[in-house]
Amino acid sequence: MTEPATLGIDFGTSNSAAGIARDGRPHLVELEPGEQTLPTAVFFEEDGRQMEIGRKATRALIDGDEGRFMRALKSVLGTSLMHEERRIQGKRLTFVDIIARFLAEVKTRAEAATGQDYTHALSGRPVRFHSADDDRNARAEEDLRACYLAAGFQDVRFMYEPEAALRATPPAPGYGLIVDIGGGTSDFTAFEQGAGGDAIILASHGVRIGGTDFDRRLSIDHVMPELGRGSQIRNTMGQDTLPAPARLFNDLATWAMIPFLYTPDTRRMARDLARQAVEPARLARLEKVLEEELGHDLAFAVEAGKIAVNAGETGRIGLGMIERGLSVPLSEAGLVGSLAESMTGIAGAAAETLALAGLGADRIDRIVLVGGSSLMHSVQAAVQDVCPQARVESGKALTGVADGLALAADSAFAV
Repeated sequence: MTEPATLGIDFGTSNSAAGIARDGRPHLVELEPGEQTLPTAVFFEEDGRQMEIGRKATRALIDGDEGRFMRALKSVLGTSLMHEERRIQGKRLTFVDIIARFLAEVKTRAEAATGQDYTHALSGRPVRFHSADDDRNARAEEDLRACYLAAGFQDVRFMYEPEAALRATPPAPGYGLIVDIGGGTSDFTAFEQGAGGDAIILASHGVRIGGTDFDRRLSIDHVMPELGRGSQIRNTMGQDTLPAPARLFNDLATWAMIPFLYTPDTRRMARDLARQAVEPARLARLEKVLEEELGHDLAFAVEAGKIAVNAGETGRIGLGMIERGLSVPLSEAGLVGSLAESMTGIAGAAAETLALAGLGADRIDRIVLVGGSSLMHSVQAAVQDVCPQARVESGKALTGVADGLALAADSAFAV
């Protein structure tokens, strides 16, 4: 029986990739000129019908083009926001429609690059989209399936992302732990590998902590106070004061929630807060961010500061888009402190994976890091604390999941 033409797709929170196997080796297609990975971002032009994706979408935002920018689309899967209609370019669209358009464009570009029509997809998925909600996890996979079918695929099957990465991991005998830290989730697979390279999966586990959560925590701790988070607001009917509503700042620090803040009601709230604020200059910055739709610019600035500090550079988060010369310092100690709770969660999930596999930490020979966020020093320290005797490998950090899906795509629909 002829296997259907199947495309392996790593649909990620921050970046996506697609590939197939050639001569037993993974081949990732160029989804943009010279690039095998594509930012999972979309931009809808304000006047027109065009939807840009990837780096073009990000450039449109940076260049100040009028329109709607969205990132971290994967984070919405399994939530009520997924099926809410929003008016974009004169049409009422849901996130199913938006993600389907993104995946359809990935399909089209892969077909153009390889000269092959792909009727089926093998998609990566987190072990858990949502940490402790089985119903929401099931809904998230159903949502993602609906997106693939709406994108033009006849069928889709799913593979846990760390298990896909194991397919592409150079073999070595012994026990190992895949640690896949993506943009929205952290996933773990414990495995045993024989001398011949055959691997046995012993357990997989996941938690909803990822790189966008790191950005969120850094923004809340270091940037949002400059916009009035924690500032006191005078009561309109007396002299008492209350802190500014935390939820507004928390949503502004969250990639997936930023587009929902640009509403008349939210802007009106910001103006009212600025008028009643004990520190009006700080709340005026919040008002400007919402009026001029600078939320994603802020998020990119936080992400850039995080990357710089992790690279050993002197860190500052530039906020010049709000106010000339404005920036906030970000030290290594500050980064570590802000991410401490996330690192505790990651370490706990890694330890739980070993418990599910029936392995003591002393039996793990190697830790295989996967996902761009796994390269954070804090992440490496957290998992090394769990398995102090294990060697750490990071050679497949950026492409491990996509390579594994590409290798597995040929046989994904085998009977």
